[in-house]
Amino acid sequence: MPSEPIRVLVTGAAGQIAYSLLFSIAKGDVFGKDQPIILLLLDISPMLPVLEGVVMELQDCALPLLREVISTDKEDLAFKDLDAAILVGSMPRKEGMERKDLLMANVAIFKSQGAALEKYSKKTVKVLVVGNPANTNCLIAAKSAPSIPKENFSCLTRLDHNRARSQVAMRCGVPATHVKNVIIWGNHSSTQYPDVHHCMVKMAGSDLACFDAVKDDAWLKGDFISTVQQRGAAVIKARKLSSAMSAAKAICDHMRDIWTGTPEGEFISMGVYSTGNTYGVPDDLIYSFPVQIKDKTWKIVDGLEINDFSRGKMDATAVELIEERDTAVAFLGQ
Repeated sequence: MPSEPIRVLVTGAAGQIAYSLLFSIAKGDVFGKDQPIILLLLDISPMLPVLEGVVMELQDCALPLLREVISTDKEDLAFKDLDAAILVGSMPRKEGMERKDLLMANVAIFKSQGAALEKYSKKTVKVLVVGNPANTNCLIAAKSAPSIPKENFSCLTRLDHNRARSQVAMRCGVPATHVKNVIIWGNHSSTQYPDVHHCMVKMAGSDLACFDAVKDDAWLKGDFISTVQQRGAAVIKARKLSSAMSAAKAICDHMRDIWTGTPEGEFISMGVYSTGNTYGVPDDLIYSFPVQIKDKTWKIVDGLEINDFSRGKMDATAVELIEERDTAVAFLGQ
C-alpha cells in the first residue's frame, strides 16, 4: 500500500466544478483506492469564506484516504511540491466582454500559475488545465514553467469526448461504454472537430464502424458535430450555469487515465503539445489529439487515415488556436 500521500492542487476550489470534483478525488476514484491524498485548494481572497465551508464538508465526509486539506489564496503555499495540479479557476467571460479582454485577463492568471509551478512544484507534476480558453491557458502555463517538460501539461477535451461518445451511444441504443475511439481534434471551443471515422460501436456482440452502426451519414456529418460543438452553450441556456457535474466527471476520467493508463486498443482525447505530431497540425499549440497513455506518459495515436472532410475541420480549429496563441503570447511579452 502506498503510504506516501500525493499532493493534489485544485484551483477555483470554491467554484461549482470543484464542488462536484473534490469528493471524487478525496474518495479515491481518480488516483487509486489505496493512494492517500493531501488536497490543496486555491481560490481568490474574496472566496476564502466559501472555501472554508467546502473544507468543513470534506472533513465531514470522514474519508479514509484524505490526509489533509489546505485551503489558501497564496500561490507559494498552494503549488508547493505538487504531484498533480488541476487548474479549474479562470476569469469567466462577462456580459459584453470581448474575447481579447478575456484572453488578456487569463494570460495574467496562467502566467502567474505557470511561474508558481516552475518555482514550487515537483518537476514531475502533471498539470491539467480546465479553465477557459483552456488550450491557450495551458500553453501559457507551460511556457511560464520552462523547466517542467511540455509533455506534463494537458488541457481538458475529455468532456467533449464524452459528449460525442454519449451522442453516438444514444443514437444506437447502446450504453456509452460500447462506443470507443471517438476523437476530438483541436480547440475546446465551438470550432472543435468531433470525429467518428475511427470510432467503433459494439452492437449485438460485434464491433461495428460507427458509420455502419448509425446508418445515417448526414446526421454524423451534420447535427452530431454541431450538437457536440454547442453542448456547453445548450447546458448554460437550460441550467443558467455552465456544465459542472459532467465537467468534474471528465476531469476524473482524464486524470485517472494519466495515472493508470488507457485500456489496450482504446484511445481518448486530450489537448497536448502539438510539436512533432504527424497530422500536419502546426507546432507550438496545445491541440486535442487522440492519445494512448502508459506509465503516465501520453503518445499521440499515429497512422489514422484523415479524409478531406476531416482535414478541413482539423485545419479550421488550428487556425483559431494560432490566432489565440499569437494574441496571448503578445500579452505575455508585455
